[in-house]
Amino acid sequence: MKATIWHNPRCGTSRNTLALLQARGVDVTVVEYLKTPPTADELSRLYAVAGIAPRDGLRLTEPDAQALRDADDETILHAMEVNPIIIQRPLIETDRGVRLCRPPERVLEIL
Repeated sequence: MKATIWHNPRCGTSRNTLALLQARGVDVTVVEYLKTPPTADELSRLYAVAGIAPRDGLRLTEPDAQALRDADDETILHAMEVNPIIIQRPLIETDRGVRLCRPPERVLEIL
């Protein structure tokens, strides 16, 4: 199986999710989203497949994300593209779907 992880190596949850994927023998493509931010369109697609709204993908511990709590989807997605630190992680995509893997075990739903 193949998976893509939008990953922040400084995040323990992201590291644990990546380790879980690797332990299961998944062929993982790692995208360090702070270095290579996803576009607003790509985020929109990922959240749609995951069945969540863009605001559910906000990392609310970041002050810039808190200011977007009541914003519309387009505004949130654009802000995420410009300031990717506000994206909650990790996002995982496989051929079985997309999950925001908090906790890391949520990835098992799409393996």
